[in-house]
Amino acid sequence: MTKNEVLKSWVEQYSGPLLKRAAYLLSDKVEAEDIVQDVFLAAFSSYDSFEGKSQPLTWLTAILNRKAADFYRKKYKSDPEIRLDHFFDETGSWKNDGVLNDWNISEKEPELLDNNDFNKTLEDCIEDLPSRWKIPMKMYYLQEKKAPEVSQELKISATNLWKILQRCRMQLRECLDSNWFTNL
Repeated sequence: MTKNEVLKSWVEQYSGPLLKRAAYLLSDKVEAEDIVQDVFLAAFSSYDSFEGKSQPLTWLTAILNRKAADFYRKKYKSDPEIRLDHFFDETGSWKNDGVLNDWNISEKEPELLDNNDFNKTLEDCIEDLPSRWKIPMKMYYLQEKKAPEVSQELKISATNLWKILQRCRMQLRECLDSNWFTNL
């Protein structure tokens, strides 16, 4: 088979799984489609370097992961500075100490992650995060990358990463409080 024929068969075979993975990583269907297209363009350009030591889908997924990291890196750097005056007053004190309290979840509550409505609310809350926070949060918690790897990919310090993750948790807490737990 020629290079073009092989890549055409790969597009037919692997577009679905790659698109599913990209949509999971990016949470945006249009961006996911663009990234998958970029994956196949990169695969075409570097086809001669594919040695066949792995399955084509494995190789294409590795390209996809690098493209997603590039996407996040570019998006992270282009976002304006995030303001924290929603949580803190001028003196740096908490505006609402409620975020420090434990949730009062009944033992009769089903496991929340098994609840489709809760998962939808959680996804909506994640999507409402500023992208400068959402990107590291998704990389760390959803992609399960280690902190040094996230810091390196986003070119931020470990301290900055931990502060961002803390801010994410605070905002997610507030969003879930107002959109899920108060509706119980």
